[in-house]
Amino acid sequence: MSDKPIAIACDHAGLALKSDLKQQLVDMGHAVLDLGTDTDVSVDYPDYGFAMARALRDGDVERGVLVCGSGIGISMAANRYAEVRAALVHDALGARMARAHNDANVICFGGRMIGPETAKDCLTTFLDTTFEGGRHARRVDKLSSPK
Repeated sequence: MSDKPIAIACDHAGLALKSDLKQQLVDMGHAVLDLGTDTDVSVDYPDYGFAMARALRDGDVERGVLVCGSGIGISMAANRYAEVRAALVHDALGARMARAHNDANVICFGGRMIGPETAKDCLTTFLDTTFEGGRHARRVDKLSSPK
């Protein structure tokens, strides 16, 4: 992993979990680029998924964390960009497989769907797992160049 910060973003429904995960990243010694939101006032999750995609595209970060109410909408928004491989996870096995087999660069959570301790475990696993490459590389390459 590089010395670049890890980006984190959420909509209003993901604010509490984002706060917990941001603190975990800081406690782990990572620099954090917080892309918002910072209040519980209703906002549109695509804006934050798109902000994550821009940060990856521009090279500001290499990894990210996204949170919305279910995790579904914000992951769909981020995945509209070729630079993003965002994986919605619910457990550590999903986090490990997202990195090992899919080279996911963004982990997504549903703030209303997962508890903070499980999410923290997933985040640690995600950050500690490396991409296996090999037969998986061909498949991951296709994600960035659909035909």
